[in-house]
Amino acid sequence: MSRIIFSSPSTLPRLYSTSRRIVKMSVTQTMNPGVSSRSMAVKPPSHPTYDMKGVIKLALAEDAGDRGDVTCLATIPLDMEVEAHFLAKEDGIIAGISLAEMIFHEVDPSLKVEWSQKDGDHVQKGLQFGKVSGQAHNIVVAERVVLNFMQRMSGIATLTKTMADAAHPACILETRKTAPGLRLVDKWAVLIGGGRNHRMGLFDMVMIKDNHISIAGGIINAIKSVDHYLEQQNLQMEVEVETRTLEEVDEVLRYTSQTKSSLTRIMLDNMVVPLPNGDVDVSMLKDAVEMINGRFETEASGNVTLETVHKIGQTGVSYISSGALTHSVKALDISLKIDTELALEVGRRTKRA
Repeated sequence: MSRIIFSSPSTLPRLYSTSRRIVKMSVTQTMNPGVSSRSMAVKPPSHPTYDMKGVIKLALAEDAGDRGDVTCLATIPLDMEVEAHFLAKEDGIIAGISLAEMIFHEVDPSLKVEWSQKDGDHVQKGLQFGKVSGQAHNIVVAERVVLNFMQRMSGIATLTKTMADAAHPACILETRKTAPGLRLVDKWAVLIGGGRNHRMGLFDMVMIKDNHISIAGGIINAIKSVDHYLEQQNLQMEVEVETRTLEEVDEVLRYTSQTKSSLTRIMLDNMVVPLPNGDVDVSMLKDAVEMINGRFETEASGNVTLETVHKIGQTGVSYISSGALTHSVKALDISLKIDTELALEVGRRTKRA
């Protein structure tokens, strides 16, 4: 089986053209080469093992296969230089600008990327918000990978912004329902959209859910086991427990009032009840928040939509988590065009610009 090695430009004769002199782009830190300080408006969340550069290389490799871009090799002279413009085809929050710079840098460090917007800014349909100039072959090779990331991230950021504004004063969180391999990318987009990150994975927070409770033989047994484990391992981290009834909430409150516990947050799961008329009843959620009375952080989960999130946010709950921010994302329509006049003409004809 043939392999693609990304160790140096000289090993990539079929993938990227590298005949021009290489010029390093400005960097904000060594872990993010090719990212300008202005574009890094929101830093990515931290993860102990996530390899962002590896994700970029994998995305490029799956596109290039074992031959590279045969269409570019056939139609574009290796020494041709062009300028291509990013065009928003619908309104939304732009995200992925910093990641786009990393991808262009990986393909060809001599490409020059400029932006009129930064991650988190609102863009309107028809706006040209950035450009990349340099070797045409390498711009076209990077184009689809850049757009795939930017469109997904911008879609997440756009939905997050809408949800976060509606949820106020509660904070909106995503979940672990992210695209496999894109956990950090998806959660970065949530931050760009004005949301907050829930736990990154299984390692950075204890989250006692229904299956843990069932296996442990009850909610108090599960909390006791977690307290014992953390003490035994000399670990300090946030601990959340899922409750599904007011009786479970009361059980947790009675136990933690009598015993020292590591518990920091109580999830109030499916306490938002859908009504036949399309509205929701949040009285159970509100009762639970009042019972807890600030002793612990609270998190509402279940039946969270654009239509319900405002009402949920008014109950006094600390956080509202929504898997839909990342698992049901609608990509924001963005394109990268060399002939922008023709692109706009086509866009106007199809009502997309």
